[in-house]
Amino acid sequence: MKSYLDFEKPVAELQAKIVELRALGENGDAVAIGEEVSRLEAKSVQALKELYANLTPWQKTLVARHPNRPHFSDFVAGLVEDFTPLAGDRAFSEDEAIVGGLARFRGRPVLIMGHEKGADTTSRLKHNFGMARPEGYRKAVRLMELADRFGLPIIALVDTAGAFPGIEAEQRGQAEAIARSTEACLNLTVPNVALVIGEGGSGGAIAIATANVVLMLEHAIYSVISPEGAASILWRDAAKAQDAATNMKITSADLMRLGVIDGVVPEPLGGAHREPDAVIAEAGDAIAQGLERFDGMTPDQIRAERRAKFLAIGRSL
Repeated sequence: MKSYLDFEKPVAELQAKIVELRALGENGDAVAIGEEVSRLEAKSVQALKELYANLTPWQKTLVARHPNRPHFSDFVAGLVEDFTPLAGDRAFSEDEAIVGGLARFRGRPVLIMGHEKGADTTSRLKHNFGMARPEGYRKAVRLMELADRFGLPIIALVDTAGAFPGIEAEQRGQAEAIARSTEACLNLTVPNVALVIGEGGSGGAIAIATANVVLMLEHAIYSVISPEGAASILWRDAAKAQDAATNMKITSADLMRLGVIDGVVPEPLGGAHREPDAVIAEAGDAIAQGLERFDGMTPDQIRAERRAKFLAIGRSL
């Protein structure tokens, strides 16, 4: 069953009428009803086009958070072969919010890792809604160092509201773990490509997204803090999240214009959750192009280009 967002109510109403007419058509004048269904379907598609042609930053935030949006596990299933997960930070425990392992991407051996939010209540609790603890980022460092040692390109899929903010995470050095992971990204001598597939929240995202090539899905968001968090700090009112989202420049179009990201992967009409296979295939093409840019470059050149890229952000504004 399709899940509609609040701003998609006109489309939801049209789809409900279509379902009702189809049910009537099974016992009535199927030809006459079929014509009306076709008319309503065309009207529904047009309504969806108009909605998604003018999404506000807050509406894009809602799309990025859609529960049916493809997650890390969906991208792994659609993009790579022979995925072998690797677990543990070799210091404290296994963190299931960040998943990673060895795989083969279009014939090329790679390391792929990313945030997994989970698709139902059980898996969301297991993966802590994609919010990693320090051991998750220390695992990411271990995996990146492993990939660097064996010359494996790295693919990072970002989808987190942010790092886990619990007291125990702070006690175990959350800030230090995020900083070490960011540093590990910068020091890599192999190419890395990061793709924001949903939410790219704060240090929780940048810890694995400090990449040679940073991409975003069209309706993903990428920000230093969630709109609700920003509203709570600036206005002491989380209800002003829409105002915060509008002013924070969190959409792919804004970040592309500001030079924070390197490319935008288009999504099907109505968002990635409506045609996940199509958007995963499109993402695969973009990732492949990103990796191919570095074929023939030396390790030192790869690392230098990445560092120069991040040092240049904001300097030409």
